[in-house]
Amino acid sequence: MNIDSIKNGYVLDHIKAGKAMEIYEQLNLANLDCQVALITNAKSKKMGRKDIIKIDRLIDIDLDKLGFIDPNITVDVVKEEKLIEKKKIDLPEKIVNVAKCKNPRCITSVEKDLDQIFVLTDKENQIYRCHYCETSLKD
Repeated sequence: MNIDSIKNGYVLDHIKAGKAMEIYEQLNLANLDCQVALITNAKSKKMGRKDIIKIDRLIDIDLDKLGFIDPNITVDVVKEEKLIEKKKIDLPEKIVNVAKCKNPRCITSVEKDLDQIFVLTDKENQIYRCHYCETSLKD
């Protein structure tokens, strides 16, 4: 398998195996007119298996979405084919319009233009609760 090196862009590494497609969709990478490579089930000494995404363009990446999907992702920033920065991602304190509240009585199910806001309430267990009705995303 031959995947070109990145000239200017990002390498999203250490993605939990099976999560690359979710990230691809959440970041709307299908709408880019540059090369995007998804590598799934790559061998990893640390993780056993992992996914990798390579984006051959410097774009705005929503680090909160990445942190919500998988807080162990690393974002390598590449300029002129050289690694210039390696960012560690963490769980965001708040996410907006990344997930939808499952509570049918929540105001967000009636008010369609209202932002879907979730707040991190338990970092250890990665539990987010709806800002409006406090329904957990994990329930």
